[in-house]
Amino acid sequence: MAKYLFILGHPVMWIGIFMFASRYHARAFSNQAVRSTVTYRRSFTCNASLGISEDKKNQLEKLIKDKGDEIRNLKEGGATKEIVAPLVDELLALKAKLDPTGIKGGKKENSKRGTKKERKAEDDVESDFITARSDDYSKWYQDLIRVTGLAEPSPVRGCMVIKPWGMSLWDAVRNDLDRRIKDHGAENAYFPLLIPKSFLSKEAEHVDGFAKECAVVTHHRLKASPDGSGLIADPEAELEDPLIVRPTSETMIWYMFRKWINSYRDLPLKVNQWANVMRWELRTRPFLRTSEFLWQEGHTAHATAESAINDALSMMENYADLCEEMLAIPVVRGEKSPSERFAGAEATYTIEALMQNGWALQSGTSHFLGQSFGKAFEVTFQDKSGKQQDVWGTSWGVSTRLLGALIMTHSDDAGLVLPPRISPVQVVIVPIPAKKNDEEGQKIISEAVDSLHADLKNLGLKVKVDDRDYLRNGAKYFEWERKGVPLRIEIGPRDIKNGVCVFKYRAGDMADEKQSVKLGEAASVAVSGLNRLQENLFEAAKKRLEASITENITYEEMKTALEGDEASMYPGAGLYLVPWKCDADNEKKIKEECKATIRCYPISRNKAGAVDGKKCFYCGEDASHFALFGRAF
Repeated sequence: MAKYLFILGHPVMWIGIFMFASRYHARAFSNQAVRSTVTYRRSFTCNASLGISEDKKNQLEKLIKDKGDEIRNLKEGGATKEIVAPLVDELLALKAKLDPTGIKGGKKENSKRGTKKERKAEDDVESDFITARSDDYSKWYQDLIRVTGLAEPSPVRGCMVIKPWGMSLWDAVRNDLDRRIKDHGAENAYFPLLIPKSFLSKEAEHVDGFAKECAVVTHHRLKASPDGSGLIADPEAELEDPLIVRPTSETMIWYMFRKWINSYRDLPLKVNQWANVMRWELRTRPFLRTSEFLWQEGHTAHATAESAINDALSMMENYADLCEEMLAIPVVRGEKSPSERFAGAEATYTIEALMQNGWALQSGTSHFLGQSFGKAFEVTFQDKSGKQQDVWGTSWGVSTRLLGALIMTHSDDAGLVLPPRISPVQVVIVPIPAKKNDEEGQKIISEAVDSLHADLKNLGLKVKVDDRDYLRNGAKYFEWERKGVPLRIEIGPRDIKNGVCVFKYRAGDMADEKQSVKLGEAASVAVSGLNRLQENLFEAAKKRLEASITENITYEEMKTALEGDEASMYPGAGLYLVPWKCDADNEKKIKEECKATIRCYPISRNKAGAVDGKKCFYCGEDASHFALFGRAF
């Protein structure tokens, strides 16, 4: 730089020196950080003694490599120091995570955490990790939801913000199920969010079941507090009949049914609504159990008990088909024990899914309500002979809990695994750019990508082209793998020259190796490959379900197996199919002794005569059912 000193007064020269110095500094700083991606392996020998698991170490290695690639790409593109420096800080923080002794320049780092900004950066880096299932299954689930952008906590206790990637999954479920519901004969409607407390009190069992979960609106106006410190409920605006934020809509809908039903010609009446509900929860998990959640609730009225029961069973099958055909989740169809029935129902039918840790998840229910709600709200109809009769009812619903089931059935330590039929993006195309300044080469790539994109779309696939020029390909691969996209297609100059593209599946029996596929056949091969992946995921989950159900076991053996079987364990004890005499008191004792509940009486195992000669595994008396016991979310 000495040769420039004699003209430092020239303003253009000042600018040139500033730009040179800034780039030199950023490049030197970046090179130091990028070189660390090569040398960080020196710290591996101390990992075991520092308590870093192999899975976490592998995650760190990948994060460090991808962050280094991102920095190098930005540097080569002429990025300024202001852009590069924060990424370098993240890379150095990642390296520190891998080597907590903090060796830097031959000196140990200060044991104190740095500035507030540095602490935040460290916390943000930590948030990129996915805990291994074998380390803590519950933490894995929470981590996965966060890092894949499905949802995050809201300022309101117990409620979540569903982010676009998560909402797109719910949209796909809703669209598929809405078609099934309409084919079932129900029509969509909408009912108020607020329900008079007096309505809820009309059905005794129903109010007992929901009383402790209700959020109550007692005033219709706020005003400034006398001392000016904030807002208070206006004492003069207290409601005569407090309003309940709906926990479910049976009472409101049956109130309306009384207006709509007069004759047998009005039956059956079937309505459905897509809505949010509020059930105040003390312990919450995203998607599985939150105070507010999204769902659909169907409500029907019938002239006969047989018609109502058939309706409830039919919707159970619709829910099972949705899970198995779209979500690739095998389920056990069954009936709940009297203790586990929906409040106010005479029978509750359920589909139960198995999560990877061996716990069950109730994934959808339909209820035969008998005549209880019809009588409570005085809903009658005139039959063909002119007599007034009470109607028979059902209700049925599934919620965003299905997304929790989807996550825990298929995903792995690398992130989400999405069955192709539910995935918002089924195929992501990642173009590999031509060399710098090769405009002709880039034009050829763009044309090939556009053609491939059109071919895939024409066959009905949901496709995205990731042409972000500020990310290296490795970072893109990492992101889409975490998000669970079923198929990635890479295409670059060399591939086009050979007339091929490269397939990489996220999971299934074709996931281990990349495949070279002819460009002219890529779209049809993608369709067949995604169908095969859908089948792979379902079959793997089905085998896991079958292998996790234990039979021919004593109560003491089950109790021993379930000791310490917590949600964080992976894999867990699984489920137990046993002969059982229906007894609410014994059911309660088992729940207290080993935290297991009756998930259902499986329909396939409770045909006529199925328990003849069987003795209850708990009390030793004649069995009334085969019951499926287990821990559950």
